Amino acid sequence: MVDEVKVSDVKDFKHGLGNYQHMRRIVLAVLVVVLFAALLFGQSTFPPDTAVHETIEMFGVLLIFLGIVGRLWSTLYIGGRKSSEVVTGGPYSITRNPLYVFSTVAAAGVGAQIGSFSGIILFGLLCAGAFHIVILREEKFLKEALGAPYQAYLARVPRFFPKLSLYQEGDTGNFKPRLLLTTLLDGLVFLVALPAFELIDGAQLSGMLPVWFTLP
Repeated sequence: MVDEVKVSDVKDFKHGLGNYQHMRRIVLAVLVVVLFAALLFGQSTFPPDTAVHETIEMFGVLLIFLGIVGRLWSTLYIGGRKSSEVVTGGPYSITRNPLYVFSTVAAAGVGAQIGSFSGIILFGLLCAGAFHIVILREEKFLKEALGAPYQAYLARVPRFFPKLSLYQEGDTGNFKPRLLLTTLLDGLVFLVALPAFELIDGAQLSGMLPVWFTLP
């Protein structure tokens, strides 16, 4: 009877956690659509053919790749283990939500494709704000599911902004390559920004797309 209860609890936990992971993907997809729509009709005060505009765009490309690599790094540690234990190694030793942190970094990189400093800040804040809501709901669920070990983890590691002095290597456990592939495909959606916004720049310069607002 005890074993049956434990099996039932694990199934319920995995189901509940799966809902939050699904929510995370939906939030990510919605954010990309919102960011794309904003960039579609926005323009930087720095013209596309200037050195400042191009530099900001290239910095954004670096942020996008950093975000994708960071998400993959995080998945190496969390993949297949979140349903059974509190993961505290690697990126999870310096922030409780590295997947959200690196997604925010990538979103800031998307904002940079408008060629604007403000775009980097605004898009990063928008993404962080949206994920904050998901994080709070997920934490409430994990407190009940993982108990005292998770409570201790909450007290030691910051929720979002990484504290590098806490870094510990840890181990990746029984990693599942399929999860890495899923994370990679999720992250590649940010790369769609690169060719898409080059086309947008051209369409705005030719007058095919209206410019409703500008950002410094």
